Amino acid sequence: MKAIVVTDQAAGTAGMKLAERPEPQAAINDVIVQVHASAMTGDELSWPSTWTDRHDRDRTPSIPGHELAGVVTALGYGTTGLSVGQRVFGLTDWYRDGTLAEYVVVEARNLAPLPGDVDFTVGSAVVMPGLTAWQGLFEHGRLRAGQRVLIHGAAGIVGSMAVQLAREAGAYVIGTGRATHRQTALTFGAQEFVDLDSDTLENTAQVDLVFDVFGGDIAKRSAGVIRTGGTLVTVAGPTEARPDGGLTIDFVVVPDRAQLSELIRRVRDGRLRTNIGHVSPLEDAVAAFNPTERVKGKTIIRVRP
Repeated sequence: MKAIVVTDQAAGTAGMKLAERPEPQAAINDVIVQVHASAMTGDELSWPSTWTDRHDRDRTPSIPGHELAGVVTALGYGTTGLSVGQRVFGLTDWYRDGTLAEYVVVEARNLAPLPGDVDFTVGSAVVMPGLTAWQGLFEHGRLRAGQRVLIHGAAGIVGSMAVQLAREAGAYVIGTGRATHRQTALTFGAQEFVDLDSDTLENTAQVDLVFDVFGGDIAKRSAGVIRTGGTLVTVAGPTEARPDGGLTIDFVVVPDRAQLSELIRRVRDGRLRTNIGHVSPLEDAVAAFNPTERVKGKTIIRVRP
């Protein structure tokens, strides 16, 4: 099968190429999926799991990509809940070969059915941004109707999902970003916007929850706008920022079939829009990791035309 392969961490994208690889085999509780579309995360080559297994042993040559939509072609022994020929979408294991390939092996529990009226490109674009936003807001942030939430990067891939989900849940949504992102954030549903370049973040009226994608100084400053007992949730890694009397939670997104099903139901109902920036064929995936200009939105690799 054709796949994007990386072999040398020091070489970065210079060591990335389109190559022939053996088709994967399904173990117990696995399925083989023929990949139709894979969403790409640009910093995957900096993740340790791209290069090593859980015991820190080299696992190159490896195949990046973890977000997919496709069709089940084979079931491993004991696999239940899915069937051959079924359209699916989901998130693969960080430490296994990924989705920038014609076929991928995935634990069945990491996948959800993809309705026939949802395009594979859209399905793949929902996966990581949608799960990240859902888990940050509702699992870790415990967001409820009537609360105020500040969402950093509200026009971005994850932030735009978080804005839509929070607004639908009945929260009052304040988005942040650069001035050029204001209209996009408002279009996705933010009710206020803070320009991080020219507005003073600390002047924002206090909120119950901050959803952070930036980390660093922004995360530290954000703690000061959270009411006593509120929560700062971040996907940018551990931080010393702490709201007064409240919690700071950093997390890594995990697969969840039930949440994927909730997300795709909202897509079908028109309540949730994806934020797709660029779509390329598998043959151009290496170039997609080296864009000549900033891509606004998620990059999707169409593995099958």
